[in-house]
Amino acid sequence: MLLPSLEDGITLLDVEGGRGVPILQSLVLDHLLLHDGPAFWVDANGHATTTTLTEIAPSQRLLNRIHVARGFTAYQHYGAVCDLPTAVNTAIQMSTADARAAGRRALGRDEDPSSHTPALIVAPAVDAQYRADDTLSETHAKTLQARTLARLATYAEGYDIPVLVTRNERNEFTEPVATVADHHLECEQTRMGPRVVGEDFETLVYPVDDGAYYQTTFAYWRQLLAARATQVGVEPTTPAPSTPTPEGVGTGVTADGETVAPTADPLLDAWTATGTGDR
Repeated sequence: MLLPSLEDGITLLDVEGGRGVPILQSLVLDHLLLHDGPAFWVDANGHATTTTLTEIAPSQRLLNRIHVARGFTAYQHYGAVCDLPTAVNTAIQMSTADARAAGRRALGRDEDPSSHTPALIVAPAVDAQYRADDTLSETHAKTLQARTLARLATYAEGYDIPVLVTRNERNEFTEPVATVADHHLECEQTRMGPRVVGEDFETLVYPVDDGAYYQTTFAYWRQLLAARATQVGVEPTTPAPSTPTPEGVGTGVTADGETVAPTADPLLDAWTATGTGDR
């Protein structure tokens, strides 16, 4: 088992010592390698940056299956969650139309529709906008966050798919996130690399041919996903030249030895496919 599998229901991923962008993105891409259908991503705080997704994705075709909406305020984030069924229906209509245009037969009663219906919903930093919005009272912020969580739980049950969420902080405000979660994954940074622990999964070691161990770099996640792609028969594309980690992705260390987690510049506040240049 290269990465923990995501089960139906809400899965809470807690990452110690940072935002865990590569870990989150790797779980999403790994799930898409193993399942048909698109992923719908309600983003906050720049977790869905296309630069990093492209850097670790073993195949660019995977990115066309990820649809992203971004909310920069509490109400925008909640609105994106509310609009998710509409985005799903639109994606299904476009996908089936493309299939017919390509000469494939229309969906019939005996045809598996899994390639058109959602495979995963992602909502990282699900608490971020409600915590940061100065226009909301504490009570109102908690209420709006609770409504968001309730809708995500409804989607998980209605579509029979996993919903992957993270939270910025562990405190009283985000206790409802842990309460609503059906599954819990914890990732800690160790000297050897990232260690993920869940109900039925635990990372022990990351061995390679020479007996060394991978560290928490994009090269590690890219090779891990390339191995998964080979397992499921997806031909990995030639990886793009390595680029410096963009601002706001993961954590960094200053000259004084201080660990920092800057934020990324947001792109668009709309449902878009990551493989289309976020148009």
